[in-house]
Amino acid sequence: MSLFLDLPPYWQAELADLQFKIDAIESTLHTEADAGITILPNKHQVFRALNTMPWDAKVIIIGQDPYPNADHACGLSFSVPANTKPLAGSLRNMFAEIKNDTGRYSVASNGDLSPWVNQGVVLLNRVLTIQSGKSGSHFDIGWQEITDRIIKRYSEFAIGLLLGGTAKQVEHLFKYNQIVKRVHPSPLSAHKGFLGSKPFTEINNILKTMNKDVIQW
Repeated sequence: MSLFLDLPPYWQAELADLQFKIDAIESTLHTEADAGITILPNKHQVFRALNTMPWDAKVIIIGQDPYPNADHACGLSFSVPANTKPLAGSLRNMFAEIKNDTGRYSVASNGDLSPWVNQGVVLLNRVLTIQSGKSGSHFDIGWQEITDRIIKRYSEFAIGLLLGGTAKQVEHLFKYNQIVKRVHPSPLSAHKGFLGSKPFTEINNILKTMNKDVIQW
């Protein structure tokens, strides 16, 4: 089965004119795999974030690319499989900020962010695959054109939480009053403007102005 056919049916229709580009990405992935390179995440998790329909989305959290660790990469930005230990550093910092921001531990503190997804949070990276162990290894194979189209559709309904410089490149796709920007929560940068910045309360305050239920982070 082709990578394109792993898209949910709605997105196959939405992205039909870009199928040839997705096919080209798949060709690159096959070439790398044939050379013995491990690609993350699992093929059937590449489009996992797209199971939320645009009109059901409240927030889209945009990251950079998947975790380069097979134990962490799962097709949802920042999420890891339940009860993974240790948690990825970025996710630990997100949970620390949720506790600081809201005064409560995250409802997803086992690492699996599905409880957020079930409330309308889309967890999407701009680049959907990676070579195991090599962050940024698929920045130049064409994913951004695909994900920018996806983000544009979600932005009609959702607030954007843009984490890091790569995510902030899509700022123009959102309404000016439906966007929250922060540095990446990576251990390398979280202290430069993520920790202590209270992004989760800010998002919920915007949701209230949109007459939408807030997220239980």
